[in-house]
Amino acid sequence: MTPDTGKVTLPADSHRHRPTRNPHQEITVTLAPDVRRVLDGTSIAHLASVLPDGAPHSVPVWVGTHGDHVVILTSPHSRKARNLRRDPRVALSLAPADNPFQPVIVRGRVIEWLEGDAAWAVVDQLAAKYIGRPYSRSEERVVAVIEPERQTVGAA
Repeated sequence: MTPDTGKVTLPADSHRHRPTRNPHQEITVTLAPDVRRVLDGTSIAHLASVLPDGAPHSVPVWVGTHGDHVVILTSPHSRKARNLRRDPRVALSLAPADNPFQPVIVRGRVIEWLEGDAAWAVVDQLAAKYIGRPYSRSEERVVAVIEPERQTVGAA
């Protein structure tokens, strides 16, 4: 935390959260404990993506973790899904209920889309967290798996 701004920035190359190489030579980033705590809580995230004309698009979403990745659910035909399939860059912001003046910001890229049973397993975990029961199967859902590239806790 810097004394002048009260901001904690946890870039991918910071000491505690240094990217590591897996056996396939892909870079992975570990979620910071403070970031994971907020993502695993019940705060609603705001997801920003890029519209086809380059304008920002921001919507509230349920959010959680899946290993060291961030996950959100959506309809496969939603504007956010279409945006993220075209341009996988994403930014998420959350204001934790217990400390809204310590926002969490995560920037990254969608690296995978889960569908079918794999998606429903994650959707139901998120639904249990937010509404205390499984998600209705009346609508099709997919899960965007986001690899975090930058994590910030505190004033942005």
